[in-house]
Amino acid sequence: MIAGWVTQLKKGVIEYCVLKRLARGESYGYEIVQGLKAVEELAMTESLVYPILSRLRREGFLRVRAEKSSEGPPRRYYALTGLGRRRLREMDEYWHELCCSMERL
Repeated sequence: MIAGWVTQLKKGVIEYCVLKRLARGESYGYEIVQGLKAVEELAMTESLVYPILSRLRREGFLRVRAEKSSEGPPRRYYALTGLGRRRLREMDEYWHELCCSMERL
């Protein structure tokens, strides 16, 4: 069983994880979720990831395009915008500072 603090920590970094995943290139929602699940410590449910994708799109950090799928409804492909790449750089810098600060403790 995962401790409550682990769940809270993961929720706190979900936006960063999604942006990091999309830095590798365009991807659709299910593929993003599976990519996160492939790293056990980052595994997150669709119910956590999809609202973040929607919010990041609304805020201009992601662009979305729909493409027909032979396996059901159209897939929504997400990609970083220039603003999204800038946000990711800021988060990378802060993450590095945060980790260094934690080590100094």
